[in-house]
Amino acid sequence: MRWETRGEGAFWAWLLGPAPRLWRPAAAGVLVAVAVSVSVRTAAGGMDNAFVVRAADALLDGRSPYADKRFLYFPSAVLVAVPEALVPAGVRRILVPLGTSALPAVGWWAALRIFSVPLRSRFGVLGLAVLALAYEPYANLVLLGNWTSFSAAALPLALLAAHRGRWVRAGLIVGAAVAAKPMLVPVALLFVFARRWRGLAAVVLVPLGSSLLGAALMPRPSLFFTRTLPFLLRGQDSFALPWDASPVAVLPRLGVPQPAAVAVAGLLAAAGLWCAWRRWRRADEGPERLVETACMVMLAAFLVSRPSFDHYLLVVLPLLLASGVRDGSMPRSPWFWLALVPQTAGVPWPSEWEGRNRAFRDMATLCSLAGLLAGRALRSRRVTLEPVTTAGSPPRTEPECAATPDPSASRTAF
Repeated sequence: MRWETRGEGAFWAWLLGPAPRLWRPAAAGVLVAVAVSVSVRTAAGGMDNAFVVRAADALLDGRSPYADKRFLYFPSAVLVAVPEALVPAGVRRILVPLGTSALPAVGWWAALRIFSVPLRSRFGVLGLAVLALAYEPYANLVLLGNWTSFSAAALPLALLAAHRGRWVRAGLIVGAAVAAKPMLVPVALLFVFARRWRGLAAVVLVPLGSSLLGAALMPRPSLFFTRTLPFLLRGQDSFALPWDASPVAVLPRLGVPQPAAVAVAGLLAAAGLWCAWRRWRRADEGPERLVETACMVMLAAFLVSRPSFDHYLLVVLPLLLASGVRDGSMPRSPWFWLALVPQTAGVPWPSEWEGRNRAFRDMATLCSLAGLLAGRALRSRRVTLEPVTTAGSPPRTEPECAATPDPSASRTAF
């Protein structure tokens, strides 16, 4: 069975070649520059991070973290935030933007390793710099200090472990990310598809155990069920609504009745999950099966979750971009790049599409990427067997190996 790992053109050969040494510190400098620019504009590491720190402060003061309706995570997240709450605000103002900027870079590194792309290649170095500079939600993520950055690192790391056959480790990574922020809960379906029950147990038990511990240490943990969950199910409030890119929130702003918008979003999400299942059942070799199934599951969840913000796409975008080294992948299509245009920094959009109306652009990107990936999931792919002959031996078939020779990672154990 033959599967391609590189483009055959001169452009991709150049991209996969080693980057000049000065490019590497330059890419790191871009991440630091983004973080520094945020640290001088925000206090204590960003607005979203401040909600979690205040929850940890409440726990340390003997109050319930869920008295603040803006704290929306599991009790385990309070425990994660306690060390940060003990750090002076001036230090958080520097460390939080640096960490939030670096975590998606970790996800990019893991995505490259999934596809056996050299980390020091031009593709690896340039991709990271372009992601930080040209993709507007990256700057928004760092500006807010949002904990989506944990998921942006965890999903590629988990898929890298699964690609190497280490599903329990993958489950532990996903479980730890869910304990910090429950964004990767839908990824549990990937373990169900693969029938990796030990890995699934890790996904469930890590956040469950840490949340029970956090609930035992705080007063009135029942507020999570009586106050926080209803607030989330309503899509939060008018404060978050202008930035919510889910069809449930955006379609009513276009005149669609709310029940119809909920039905449309539900159907889209259900169709996305069905496409993810179809993609998994097409059991082709290579990491595309893992990556595209996981990304389809996450995009389906973003279509129906409330709220769904622009920076959520950073969880799947590095994985999809890294798959561009494969012939026929999504980034090889112009439609993929057209879908990202609404998120490109520096585009002079009309004022009607900026600020509180940018959710229209965000929904366009979300639905476009989900549609493109769904189309790939439903497309039947023929497998071509090509004979490989050696002197004095009969014809046989062998897989064409990955871009970087790595026998331990060239096959996926399912």
